[in-house]
This record gives sequence, C-alpha cells and structure tokens, in this order.
Amino acid sequence: MEQRLSFVTLGVADLTRAQGFYEALGWKASPYGEGKGIVFFQAGGMVIGLFPREELAADAGVEGAGGGFSGLTLSYNTRSEAEADAILKDVEAAGGKVIKPAHRVFWGGYSGYFADPDGHLWEVCFNPQIIVAA
Repeated sequence: MEQRLSFVTLGVADLTRAQGFYEALGWKASPYGEGKGIVFFQAGGMVIGLFPREELAADAGVEGAGGGFSGLTLSYNTRSEAEADAILKDVEAAGGKVIKPAHRVFWGGYSGYFADPDGHLWEVCFNPQIIVAA
C-alpha cells in the first residue's frame, strides 16, 4: 500500500445543508456527484466527500448511530495566523461552530478548532514547519 490518502468521506445528516456550508466557505463541488446523492470537493491531491450518514454506515456495514468524539479531526493548514483567524470567522458566518479559538500552541504554531453542522471537527492552524503546497 502506498503512503497516501485519496478520499475523506464525511457522513452527514442533511446533504444539502452540508454542501451549502462548505460552499459558503468558498469550496466548489465537483459535477461528478450531481444527482447521485453524494457531493465531492477536490482538495488538492485528494477529495473530500459528503454522503448521508446512514447510507455511509450501511455501505461500510456498520451501525450508523453514535455520537461524541470520534477520535478523528481534519486539519486545514493556513499560510499565516491571520488567515487562520479569518477562516474561523468565515466558519461562524457559514453556520459552523468555533469550538476553540485559534491561539499559539506548544508545538510552535497557531491552532483553533471548529465543528461543521454535523459536528465533524476541523483544526485550522498555521504550522510554520509545514509548507502549504497548493
């Protein structure tokens, strides 16, 4: 197996609401998912997918019920601390919830967290050790 990640698919309660949230942040949906009950966003060299939670669970053959912290966060690395702050403001305007405002952190960067309308946790950070390629 090659060391890479191709897709991240988020199980969502309301596909239209979830798509609207990410589009309000400036993301553009791929036409490939139109009319198929799934939404794809090209994200550099990978894809973020949105799929109804119960259908995603059924596809994987697991129970769809559950909540709380899943042990997973997604992360968006910015080019500056100011960009991280601006994104968290955009998240609130789009209907997301800032869980932890961005601040300087122990590893030398700047980091905060938000939840999308389905509670998926995203870290928005500036990590001066990592170069943003795209």
